[in-house]
Amino acid sequence: MEHLRDDHSKRNIYIDNQPRLKAIEAYEEKLKQSKKQEEVSVYQSLGRITAQAVFANISSPHYHSAAMDGIAVLAEKTYGANERSPVILKESVDFCYINTGNPVADGYDAVIMIEDVIPEGEGLIKLLVPAHPWQHVRTVGEDIVKGEMIIPSGHKIRAIDIGALLSGGVVVINVLCPVKVGIIPTGNELTRDIETLEKGQIIDSNAWMFQGLVTEAGGLPTVYEPVEDNMKQLEEVICKAINENDFVIVNAGSSAGSKDYTVDIIRSLGEVIVHGIAMKPGKPTILGIIDNKGIIGIPGYPVSAYFSFRNFVEPFIRKLSGSPNDDEKTKAVLSKRIVSSLKHEELVRVTLGKVNGQLIATALNRGAGNTTSLVRADGVLTVPIHVEGIEAEENVEVQLLKPLEIIEKRAVFIGSHDIIIDILSDMMPISSSHVGSFGGLMAKRKGECHIAPIHLMDEATGDYNDAFVKKYFEDGTMSIISGVKRLQGIMVKKGNPKQIKGFADLSRDDVIFVNRQRGSGTRQLLDYELKKQKIDPKEVNGYDWEVNTHMGVAVAVDSNAVDVGLGIYAAADNMGLDFIPVGYEAYEFLVSNDDLNDDRIKKFLEIITSDIFKSSVLSLGGYQLDDIGTIRKIEK
Repeated sequence: MEHLRDDHSKRNIYIDNQPRLKAIEAYEEKLKQSKKQEEVSVYQSLGRITAQAVFANISSPHYHSAAMDGIAVLAEKTYGANERSPVILKESVDFCYINTGNPVADGYDAVIMIEDVIPEGEGLIKLLVPAHPWQHVRTVGEDIVKGEMIIPSGHKIRAIDIGALLSGGVVVINVLCPVKVGIIPTGNELTRDIETLEKGQIIDSNAWMFQGLVTEAGGLPTVYEPVEDNMKQLEEVICKAINENDFVIVNAGSSAGSKDYTVDIIRSLGEVIVHGIAMKPGKPTILGIIDNKGIIGIPGYPVSAYFSFRNFVEPFIRKLSGSPNDDEKTKAVLSKRIVSSLKHEELVRVTLGKVNGQLIATALNRGAGNTTSLVRADGVLTVPIHVEGIEAEENVEVQLLKPLEIIEKRAVFIGSHDIIIDILSDMMPISSSHVGSFGGLMAKRKGECHIAPIHLMDEATGDYNDAFVKKYFEDGTMSIISGVKRLQGIMVKKGNPKQIKGFADLSRDDVIFVNRQRGSGTRQLLDYELKKQKIDPKEVNGYDWEVNTHMGVAVAVDSNAVDVGLGIYAAADNMGLDFIPVGYEAYEFLVSNDDLNDDRIKKFLEIITSDIFKSSVLSLGGYQLDDIGTIRKIEK
């Protein structure tokens, strides 16, 4: 490669004055650097950025375990216990002592706290209060369900994430490689010897500022020795830095002085995209490319250097390394009342989403064993001691765990659960809360979400969703975006050992059922079918045991806790269960007409109609996508 001539008389008089955003756009269009990834052990993954979504290999817990110190019992042996008529149980016959975390042995289905156990001597104990099935028991999959997404792509691994990954049986993950950034300080006047600083010398402070900024942005910095104002020497160091790094910063020498060689060297070795930005400070910035790698000439003045880095270097480092921004505090409006104990200061994990110009905070599962709630959390709000709780619609302060700018870009989903929401959440930023179809309908009515996934059947017509929207919203204000037709059915253990054939079998004494939560469309479908067959819900053993997702139903059936549940085929197939089809239902998305032009809704429509999304959904099985993405306005 031929060196440029060192011409002290040359002066770069003409530089551009590009608007900042146009300069960035032009640079992004030319700079086609792609993200690099590598496989690492989860044990050494702290601080790394996931290259792909990570899914659980096993459920956690993978066995039923005690949530309290006490005794394990069969709940039905305690029925009727009260102060007038206590129940007496015998150790090794009716109960066994158990500690928190111990497996609950077969034959037992509940744990009674040791405080509620009254010793009677000779291995006997007395109970004054009955237990109910699965009381104080952490059931299989309570925290993590096999096949569920633990963390999405582009997620910075924290200590709590490592715990969640290992709990889900994941030991190796793909992560993005950090961007290697070479930092070249230039100028005859630079010195690193602060103690012998002489007149005319400038301390090389910018290089170390850049080192810190690169590290904060998620890159790996390499600081080179200062280069004198010599074209040949600078060209040699630039070639070395380009060879050793993914991105290069040249500090000083970017303006139009006789010794500002950077722009000519970049032009000789590669391409100058922009030289000169309509930004003060920071105007003499150079955006260039050498060997398909970014190289940016940054002004020497410290303030100019800082703003130039923040605007033009940091975004590319973060883009290539997937590094998020730092946490901060923000104000939000609480969507649902939080009840708290007067005994403790409580830290409540919340998700956040911006709806109608207002940040909405929704509390996540508060169980101490649910590590995934920390993974999903966008922030934490504190309920002070001696306060019973916080009412809905109150303003709260949230300590952010994720960048606010990312949170504000999300589409907020509140409503029915489906596995396709996991697929969607890896393709666009969303906040999702599973409260059932009717809960989603009410959240949309209160303006707490952008999209409410629903599947509510009109018992009079057999049609889905429209009748409920007409009932609860003003005429002509809402639309439904067609989603998927999904196969609902009865999940049973592999081989169907109890020979369950339909809803009539749910009333059998030897069959234990697991239900969805009140307000869910699946719960509504169950009640409809029970009513058709004239089955009283009280006859269904387990009707009051509720879980919030289809995967929760599937993992319960797969365990020895229950025999049957109602849910979608994809969840049953994921857990290897047998499935008795009931029929296809319309799982759709409720939006307000005013939001149809919102960029988040447009992005949602773009994704669900894309080939990659459709292919991912169809690969799950049990879905039809005939009219996905079609919009119908609801009018009476």
